[in-house]
Amino acid sequence: MSETITKNQYLIAGVDEVGRGPLAGAVVAAAVILNPKRPIEGLLDSKMLNEQKRVQLDAKIRQHALDFCIAEATVEEIDTINILHASMLAMQRAIDGLSVRANLVLVDGNRCPPCTIACQAIVKGDQRVQSISAASIIAKIARDNMMVALHERHPEFGFDRHKGYPTAQHRAAIARFGVLPEHRRSFGPVRNALSTTKEKSTLV
Repeated sequence: MSETITKNQYLIAGVDEVGRGPLAGAVVAAAVILNPKRPIEGLLDSKMLNEQKRVQLDAKIRQHALDFCIAEATVEEIDTINILHASMLAMQRAIDGLSVRANLVLVDGNRCPPCTIACQAIVKGDQRVQSISAASIIAKIARDNMMVALHERHPEFGFDRHKGYPTAQHRAAIARFGVLPEHRRSFGPVRNALSTTKEKSTLV
């Protein structure tokens, strides 16, 4: 998605990711170039907003931003290259997916993904830079929607509530119903559950 931009306009792309901690599902990143002529009020770190506000802002960001892209790294990629590198990969894909080329990329955190554009990492950037806040919001909504879709296929796990994070409910569901293809096998609780299942099968 993009709009016409003025020549020589200095453009900043804010980048953030969500979903490093969950036991299931992809890690999702977003890159957003806000339009200075169409400011969006109320942009904050997605974790500081309730769900209703995030949904409202998600719609405004998609409507008013100069450009945005949402990308992911799959569970298989997470298990192959680890969650940190998978997060960097998702952010790199989001940046590369922008149709408008930014002059500068600002990333939440303490390291930048591989990038052909000048890039700066900003600790707590999702609380300090509006374009990063916008990226955190649309990435959060996109990933939550993925988890709701997974819940519809496996309602017994309660993904619509915990979104894949290692809550007591989620751990109990894994112990009772087993591990799904969408679970991250490189994460301790999932790996332990698989090991326990294997041990039980050898005893039978």
